[in-house]
Amino acid sequence: MLEKVRDIHLQPSKEVASLVDQMRGAGGFMGRHLAEAAQIYTEMLDDRLCTKFLSFPAALVATGTRGVIVDMIREGMVDVIVTASGTLDHDLARSWGSYYHGSFDLDDVKVKKEGYHRLGNVLVPLETYGPAIEKRLQPWLEGKYQSGEKSMTTERLCFELGELGAKDSILRTAREKKVPIFVPGPMDGAVGSQIWLFANRRSDFRVDVIGDEKRLADITFDSKKSGALAIGGGISKHHVIWWSQFKGGLDYACYITTATEYDGSLSGAQVKEAVSWGKVRPKARKTTLIADATVALPLVACYAMTNRKPRP
Repeated sequence: MLEKVRDIHLQPSKEVASLVDQMRGAGGFMGRHLAEAAQIYTEMLDDRLCTKFLSFPAALVATGTRGVIVDMIREGMVDVIVTASGTLDHDLARSWGSYYHGSFDLDDVKVKKEGYHRLGNVLVPLETYGPAIEKRLQPWLEGKYQSGEKSMTTERLCFELGELGAKDSILRTAREKKVPIFVPGPMDGAVGSQIWLFANRRSDFRVDVIGDEKRLADITFDSKKSGALAIGGGISKHHVIWWSQFKGGLDYACYITTATEYDGSLSGAQVKEAVSWGKVRPKARKTTLIADATVALPLVACYAMTNRKPRP
């Protein structure tokens, strides 16, 4: 019998914080960088003038790390989220059904025949994903259209989708905590495909990505200081650091990635490279952690949750 993927949920822990502090003193390889990322992120949270950006790829939402992100939103550790379109897919699909433990070594022909998609070592039931999203989104989109919603930014779309998410979903929690979510590449996923299908029937329906850019620009320029915890890379990471260059660059920057920089990709580019573009200030508090975020983020977030100053 397959085991369900369950979300991780965090609580402050002096034991975890002490372990991370020891990793800083140990001075060894990525352990030291993990401790640096945790400490810098904590400083970011303690800076009352700082707007805190979180960017991450969709794949994390298929794992238990989804719960860590939910806790970060709930605990006021995030002000703005920029993510990929698949985040909407997985967050909704897991609100309505379950994902399961698999293996990187499975026979993918057999996996397909048995009715699953394989995402690394996570199994996504076909019926939980595309068909379930289509079944719910088409009538939902029609209802929004009939109520006058004929043009939506992705920020607005994510806020409205929060009403469909489960209690412990990213979308529902962000809606409740008024944390805006931006999806700069909204069509690249199952939710995006449903929007495309709907727009073929309602030809005057639009996703207003220009409106999103205006909002991101306004948030950037209205911020006295800014910081980013950028997990992975791609369009989500770049959207955060891109707008930051027009305000002199980020004041805090922590990257967590497994990608290499030697192919010139943004995903692998270390934080120091962003200094040359003006996306991160030369004197910013910054570090790059080469690590799997499903391992690193729970430790970084737990450390910050434990050590940050009390909120007003």
